[in-house]
Amino acid sequence: MVSDLDALLERHSPAVREVFVALRALVREVLPDAVEQLDMPDRLLAFGFGPPGGVRMSGFAVGLIPHAAHVNVQLADGALLPDPERVVEGTGKRIRHVKCRSLQDVAAPALRAVLEEQASRRRGG
Repeated sequence: MVSDLDALLERHSPAVREVFVALRALVREVLPDAVEQLDMPDRLLAFGFGPPGGVRMSGFAVGLIPHAAHVNVQLADGALLPDPERVVEGTGKRIRHVKCRSLQDVAAPALRAVLEEQASRRRGG
């Protein structure tokens, strides 16, 4: 039986799957108290805070979205986060992302820093 997470990743290369799995572990480490929810229609794994029953937009903190050659780490407050290393990309008014193409990208201190800041903002300080 194929799990929903396997279904999300099945059409992606082994390299993208490896990056996705490493990112999931990193997000769980930085946000251990976050709820994890798979959103198959939008093809993303969301992490957030709030009442039981699933991650809603108001509690959304981080999303992982696999693409053909990378995984996007969506940051709910990406436009507002300090980013001295300039790893955050995009033009959204609020949500922006970091592209991770390799395990080295996942291990980058700058990624951890923006994830920690995102977690702090969504937890209320």
